[in-house]
Formats: sequence, C-alpha cells, structure tokens
Amino acid sequence: MYGKTIRLRRLFPNPERKLFSVPLDHALSMGPIDGIEELAPLARELVDGGADLLIVTKGAVRELAPVLGPTTLLGVHVSASTSLGPTSNHKRLVGSAAEAVGLGADLLSVQVNFGVPEEGDMLTDLGTAADQCRQLGLPLLCMAYVKKTGGGTPDELRHAARAAADLGADIVKTSYPGSVEEFRALCRTTPVPVLIGGGVRLDDESAFLRLIEESVRAGGAGICIGRNLFQRRPVGPLARRISNLLHGN
Repeated sequence: MYGKTIRLRRLFPNPERKLFSVPLDHALSMGPIDGIEELAPLARELVDGGADLLIVTKGAVRELAPVLGPTTLLGVHVSASTSLGPTSNHKRLVGSAAEAVGLGADLLSVQVNFGVPEEGDMLTDLGTAADQCRQLGLPLLCMAYVKKTGGGTPDELRHAARAAADLGADIVKTSYPGSVEEFRALCRTTPVPVLIGGGVRLDDESAFLRLIEESVRAGGAGICIGRNLFQRRPVGPLARRISNLLHGN
C-alpha cells in the first residue's frame, strides 16, 4: 500500500502540477511511424523539454535507459496487438507488473478497447494487471478507448473511464469528449486522476494547445499524448510550451 502511495505522489506531487506524460509504444502496434523511428534521440528531446513520464514497451526500455533523466519517470506498457493482424483492436497482456518493476518502472500501463467483441477479454486482463500492481505497490494506468464511430459519445467515454477505475486502474487515460463541460463531467464521475490522449494528429498546433488548456481547466490531471507531440518537429520547443502549461510555470 505504501509503495503505491509513494509512487503516485511522484506522479502527482501537488494539485497545481499536472502530469506531462508521453506514450512511445506506437511502433509495436503501428510500426516505426513518422517521428518514432529512433526512440533515444526523441526521448532526450522530451526529457529536456520537461516531460515527466515516458511510456514504452518492455523491450524499448533498453533504448531509453541511457537517456532518462534522474527525475524522469518510466511507464511500461504491456498490452499488445499489431495492425498486421485481423483483430488489431484486441489487446493482449504481454508482460506483468513484476517485469515492469524489474525494468525500473514507476507505473504499469494497459489498454482496454471498449465496444469491440473482445472487450471482455481485455477487462479480464485489466483485472489481472490490477491485482499484480496492488501486490507490488505499482500504480496502474488504463488507456480506455471507445472503438465506435467518432470515438464514442460523451456518455460512452464516461462509462469507459469509470469502468476502468472500478476495475482497479489508479489513473485513466481517455479521449477528450469535445468540450470543457463534458470533460468536467467525466472527471467528476471518475474517482481517479484522468489524463487526455491526443488521438489523431491535429494539424493546427494552436488548437492542440487549446485542447490541453481546456482539459486542465475542466479538472484533468494532465496529458498522455504521443503523435500530436512527437510528429511535430522540432519536438523540444513544443514540449517546453506544454511543460509550462501543465507545470504552472
């Protein structure tokens, strides 16, 4: 119990400082897409730009280890599928909390895609991961997505976020429901910190930054955004602007 409390305090040291996390696990599911061809140089830019937490697959930790700063937190993502297979929305556990701790992780990350036939299997995996994390004192992040047209209605996103929390997630990442009011309602009905994901890349950088500002104003605990950040070059200046927004500088 104390281990999880201590680690969560590192992630959220005070209410004013929001979490700046960046998922870098995309190569497993999508291949080495633009911006993520090499992890180490990208990670170095993000660390220098003020990112708090980088989330990678367990095999990618070897690339990050040499460049992580002394205060940079590490998340290990253990849900997997690839776009090469016929059921890419069916994420399966490919690692454990014990492996993540052995790799130096501060957090375990799993994904549940709601609204697909395999949803039940992924909920079972979430329960398994929650049990492992509870035993080891490791915080659990659930990336909760609604795989329906348009990414789910606000009601469906609230349902998914609450379900993830009720099954043991300590932090939930989900899609932005479209407005400050709807996101405020989602945060209010989810009893753990909520992070927004970036989704499909927005061409307008100012719109992307407004999305982050709105989420903070609505009570969000921070961001967990990948492509909308690392597919913009250079990454460093934008990372610093995001850091200033989230850290209250």
